[in-house]
Amino acid sequence: MVFSSITFLVYFLPVFLLLYHLVPNKFKNAVILVGSVYFYSWGGPKFIFIILGTTFLDFFLVNAMNNRKSPASKKKFLVLSLCLNVGLLFYFKYCNFFIENINGVLGLFGVKPLFWLKVVLPIGISFYTFESITYVVDVYRGVHKPLKNFWHYQTYILLFPKLIAGPIVRYHDIADQITNREKNYNADVKLSGFYTFCFGLAKKVIIANTIGAQADAVFSLEPMQIDTAAAWIGAIAYTFQIYFDFSGYSDMAIGLGKIMGFRFPENFNNPYLSSSITEFWRRWHITLGSWMKNYLYIPLGGNKVSNVKLYRNLIIVFLLSGLWHGASWNFIIWGAFHGLFLVLERLFLLAVYNKVGKLLSTLLTFIIVVTGWVYFRSEDLSFANHFIKTMFSFDLFDGKFALNNDFWFSLTLAIVFSFFAFIPSTEALQKKVYSETHSRSGHLILVVVCSLLFYISLSYISALDFNPFIYFRF
Repeated sequence: MVFSSITFLVYFLPVFLLLYHLVPNKFKNAVILVGSVYFYSWGGPKFIFIILGTTFLDFFLVNAMNNRKSPASKKKFLVLSLCLNVGLLFYFKYCNFFIENINGVLGLFGVKPLFWLKVVLPIGISFYTFESITYVVDVYRGVHKPLKNFWHYQTYILLFPKLIAGPIVRYHDIADQITNREKNYNADVKLSGFYTFCFGLAKKVIIANTIGAQADAVFSLEPMQIDTAAAWIGAIAYTFQIYFDFSGYSDMAIGLGKIMGFRFPENFNNPYLSSSITEFWRRWHITLGSWMKNYLYIPLGGNKVSNVKLYRNLIIVFLLSGLWHGASWNFIIWGAFHGLFLVLERLFLLAVYNKVGKLLSTLLTFIIVVTGWVYFRSEDLSFANHFIKTMFSFDLFDGKFALNNDFWFSLTLAIVFSFFAFIPSTEALQKKVYSETHSRSGHLILVVVCSLLFYISLSYISALDFNPFIYFRF
């Protein structure tokens, strides 16, 4: 079940919220837990038992670790928990990839390939695995005490707004809210959550879906049918599709969290306004960047190392970031592509950007990001290379590629809202709209606007068959 579906919006969500607000506070977590199990089981009934089983084991492993006095004993339980979580992620997400590559090498030497039963990927396993890791590591580091109630831990992992696509909520950021969030139960917070949810739904359905259909049309063409114009249209369409698709879903998750009394961290901050790749990764999928920084980059030494090791650490982190997104060489190349530019910026590119000014550096960064998304979107590495070569070869011919008015309308919206906060005055307006404090007239305007957006989004979903969710498979 995804947020941008009739099943969720018309049936599941109203029933869940009604029950959630009717029961006393002490039963709210129980409603969340039952609702989250049902929500996940709708799309992956077999895999819910995997989550329930791993959370059961993790809870007792972490409590046993916390009760140990000796550092060596604590570390054993830490390693055991990490092996459990990373092992399951590797088995379900990466075994197929590694077996295919091993068989490719064996084939070069005429050796019989290994037999391997194809493994189906559980929905959202990358997200809840990382959250399980934050729990055990934060407790091990002494950042926060472990939860004493098993059902509270289940609620942390299974909380459905963030379950299948984030934001990746670090344990210590939400631990206290699981046991006490009554301070967030007020009208302003709930209304703000409703506004954020409706904005996210509109971003996903009205903008991302329409543009995404055009991106799919280009990327499904044969390589020889793509000229430079079509390549740029496809790449730019996908650039905006993935942003409004994923940031829209994150907005919906954050909005639902507010309605329920939770504060989730922001996941996007106008990433296409970035004037460098370094800045882009401070604005794009912020919770993943924060996770990588705290649980991988800093343990590798972070910035407190020689320049050579610093560059090595950046490449390692972004290779793994690419691999986290998917078991494919295209994702690994995408990660390496961004890692390379992060290294180049530290060597000389940041100085160049400072000289050319914000406007030009933002444009150059946007072109780099657009180019990188081609690797992310393509399913075949040779196709991606040909696609990028076509983008920059300026090879134009009289193709039969038609663009409809719906695409141009949604593309215009995408450009406007992607770069809306480029200047301080419009940025302040954006922050005001997303804030939790509004006058009565402000609330009235937002209620009317968001109700209309909700209705229009439902109309789009009902009328169109095209309603993918990109990060659903991660």
